[in-house]
Amino acid sequence: MHFVPGRIARLILLLPTLLLPAAHLRAVTVHGTVTDSVGRPISGATVALVQNGKILINAISRYDGTFQLTSGATGQFYVVAGGNTFRQLSTESFYGAALDSIAKNIVLEPDFVRQSIVVTDTGTPRPDAEASASVSVIPWNTFSNAGDVVSALRLVPGMNVVQQGQRGALTSIFIRGGNSDSNRVLLDGVPIEDIGGRFDASSISSTGISQIEAYRGPNSVLWGSDAAAGVINFSTPRGSTPFPTFIYEGDLGNFGTYRNAAQLGGTRGKLDYYGAFADLQTKNSIPLDEYHNITSVANIGYALTSATGIRVTAHNADNATGLPGAYQFTGIANDGKQSDQDFLMAGTIDHTFSEFWHAQVRYGMARKREESIQWSPTGNLIDGNYFGYINTIRGANGYEATGQALMNYGGTYPSTLDLVSNRDNLYAQTDYRFTPHVQLVLGFRYEDERGAEKEYAYDLNETLERTNYDYMGAINGDWRQRLFYSVGGGIEKNQLYGTKTSPRVGGSYYIIRPGRGIAHGTRLTFNFAKGVKEPTIDDQFGSLYQFLLQYGGGAAINQYNVRPIGAEESRSYDGGVEQSFFTERVTLRATYFHNEFSNQVEYVPASLIPELLPNLSVEQQQNLQAFLNGESAYELTLNSLAFKAWGVETQLDYGITKNIALRLGYTFLQSQVQRSFSSDAVGPSYNPAYPGIAIGNVSPLVGARPFRRPPNTGSASIAYTPGRFTVVGMLSAASRSDDSTYLGGADLNFGNSLLLPNRDLDHAYAKLDVTATLPLTTWLGVYGQFDNVLSNQHIAPIGYSSLPANARLGLRFTWGHLSKTQ
Repeated sequence: MHFVPGRIARLILLLPTLLLPAAHLRAVTVHGTVTDSVGRPISGATVALVQNGKILINAISRYDGTFQLTSGATGQFYVVAGGNTFRQLSTESFYGAALDSIAKNIVLEPDFVRQSIVVTDTGTPRPDAEASASVSVIPWNTFSNAGDVVSALRLVPGMNVVQQGQRGALTSIFIRGGNSDSNRVLLDGVPIEDIGGRFDASSISSTGISQIEAYRGPNSVLWGSDAAAGVINFSTPRGSTPFPTFIYEGDLGNFGTYRNAAQLGGTRGKLDYYGAFADLQTKNSIPLDEYHNITSVANIGYALTSATGIRVTAHNADNATGLPGAYQFTGIANDGKQSDQDFLMAGTIDHTFSEFWHAQVRYGMARKREESIQWSPTGNLIDGNYFGYINTIRGANGYEATGQALMNYGGTYPSTLDLVSNRDNLYAQTDYRFTPHVQLVLGFRYEDERGAEKEYAYDLNETLERTNYDYMGAINGDWRQRLFYSVGGGIEKNQLYGTKTSPRVGGSYYIIRPGRGIAHGTRLTFNFAKGVKEPTIDDQFGSLYQFLLQYGGGAAINQYNVRPIGAEESRSYDGGVEQSFFTERVTLRATYFHNEFSNQVEYVPASLIPELLPNLSVEQQQNLQAFLNGESAYELTLNSLAFKAWGVETQLDYGITKNIALRLGYTFLQSQVQRSFSSDAVGPSYNPAYPGIAIGNVSPLVGARPFRRPPNTGSASIAYTPGRFTVVGMLSAASRSDDSTYLGGADLNFGNSLLLPNRDLDHAYAKLDVTATLPLTTWLGVYGQFDNVLSNQHIAPIGYSSLPANARLGLRFTWGHLSKTQ
């Protein structure tokens, strides 16, 4: 074809216009809306699309907060946004290819505010400023150097953390007065507690955890059985750098403590990856109390398309700890050991159909085995049984007793007890947003649980299997970015106890929305919910009903209304107020809560069982007692306990500067037992030295407080984070609490002389921890962890020794760059 020069010139001028549509056809488009924490659009915010650490394109949000970013690149991206008076925020990395249109809504927070996106409230990501429930997020820098997460959990208002000894000892969490096994514990959304809710927080390594979300209140609607008092969700980090980033940490401390940890993460094309390994070893401060924790973690994500992703996370933990027992009672460390092997996995397929419709299917697996072994019958041999040294036991309430406590019965040793808790969980959820202000969430869960209890010395081998289903539905939304609400219900069919329902209603209303001013931002919250909890393996195997039925105790069954072991239930409501001051630099929250826990499992000492079988001869009762002792059946169980717990939970957040944040928390708790088998049937126990004082041996009495729930708990933390240098100070404190020595029938004469009155038996304490990280170069840093700086000896319950002041110092080597998620 022939062109004259003029036509060629005009064609050259038109080429950019002709090629522009073709370029856009090959481009990825990222769009969304920038809002503040209550959903109001932010105009004038700067939004940038970033790849490999370089800004590809930026834009300014429009008057309605919307933005659009278009680039011809493909691969992994993230969006950075910020604005005048708003803190800069980075999204998680995501994959985008040619022709993809990806929605990324962004919530900005003021410069001096530390807010979070939470999921345990409604099941979908939501700013905590919109959540009606009390939810706290514990950031990574709080526990990154700690080795475990126990001290970090103490910072949450309304949560009392009880560690029954030193590092690695059984650690229980009591939320708003509920039992320690009434909490659903999740890892990346998958239940990981033992069957029936029992969970040992000391088993979780800080390595491989990016943040912790703590929800206070029942939420069996979303999370099923066991979420009767609260929900705790641990999250695994993701790789985000466009090249491999490797981090190695090694430290040493007193009490023979050392730790090594390594992490590797990054992205490549459609793949993001993260792996970690940590080994923590310590001897602790008392004999036969060594602790070992070896943890391996993996998180692999793959984007099939920009709308469909697959993610698999896995945690494997091998723990071993000594079982010295109540060393302060006996003066002799028990020669025992507990080993735990836990493998936890989550696999998720996530798909976005449109900007309004999203769904996910998640498979979860938990394989947990606990082996407790008593190597030898430790103690002083007296008349065929083993006792501790002569010792004086003193309670915080001023009462004391002197004597020798029973440590081990005569019998066959070594004695081994195996507990197996296996769970397979399949969960499907879809959420559809009808309008920007109304969202429907539907879900279905199938769970197969298999448990076993084996004690080889006594030929004990019991197994169980439960197949459970539950369905949930909820409507979440807002009205004019002022009223935020969630209304839902769940139906669960449990193989053991049948069908139970669990409704929940939550609301949050801003009388004055947050903004500039001295006292601008006033919010009211309200929540009502019912929760349900299934019995543990021990509860089901140790059923008092089954035992009495087997040994001719029908009269006792009828007299005391003993029923088969069944569901535990809770009912809760709370209401609170939140006030912001000085343009949101200071936020004060106060929440009143009232919980009713009914049909709770109670423990009846085996020593009292013969009293329920009065038709047996003295010889038969003695033979039965010997049998119970031999079978290690120290308690039998029934649903007979009811109690209420109410109080006030407060929290103050103060953004002193952009790099200094202060948080204070205080909880006042009143709790009272309303019904107790120990009171109504077998009756209380008495110490001959205090004949006028009724004592609950293994369970609290009517009118008393449940054990290990102090009326006053508090916490304070201050974080200084100028860039990568961080210093965090953490103080947790608790007042005296009711408890038992659990030594009924355990003195030299198998009497109660070592029981002490329950009221205020456990000591008050204050625990101060400090963690610090200092980068020396871009690849080398030093860090330190200083725990129990005040060396308080009464953090653990009565009878158990707390770990004195301890410190670890270490080096951190980094090759590549730190992950954005950390």
